[in-house]
Amino acid sequence: MLRRKPRGRPDDPLDAAVEDRVRAVLSLGGVPYADLPDGVQQVRLRLLERAAKGQEAPRDVSAWAAVVASNLAMDWHRARRRQERLGERLAALRQEDTRDAADTRVLSLAVAQGLDQLPDEQRQVVVLRFYADLPVRDIALELGVPEGTVKSRLHTAVRMLRVRLREGEVV
Repeated sequence: MLRRKPRGRPDDPLDAAVEDRVRAVLSLGGVPYADLPDGVQQVRLRLLERAAKGQEAPRDVSAWAAVVASNLAMDWHRARRRQERLGERLAALRQEDTRDAADTRVLSLAVAQGLDQLPDEQRQVVVLRFYADLPVRDIALELGVPEGTVKSRLHTAVRMLRVRLREGEVV
């Protein structure tokens, strides 16, 4: 009878038979052939992590490894679906971007011109609030003024920007 050469090191927690079973479960679970070695490594890593945490080894390493491989296959499918949905959303955004690019450029230029016309104190709070995304409290602390002053400056600045954008027929 021919014996299989052991894969890996002598202290490898997965013997050749268990590794073959893990590959089979991953493959039947729909994981592409190119990703099978990574899946086997993940199972091996989880078994080693159990040992590092001081947990007992599973009674049946082969069955435990098959369950872990099955979970990995499901995780792989979930990740693939997330990537597909993300790709679809990005594609939709790109289509919208090309249609609205001219409008966006016009609006951006109008807002930049409107910001240039604001008094320095108002421009500063608008930039910190809407471009740096700082909360009113943090802006007040940074500038050393009361929160009410920041809110007042923001209100006045936004109102002035709206008027200028409407006058320019941008919005």
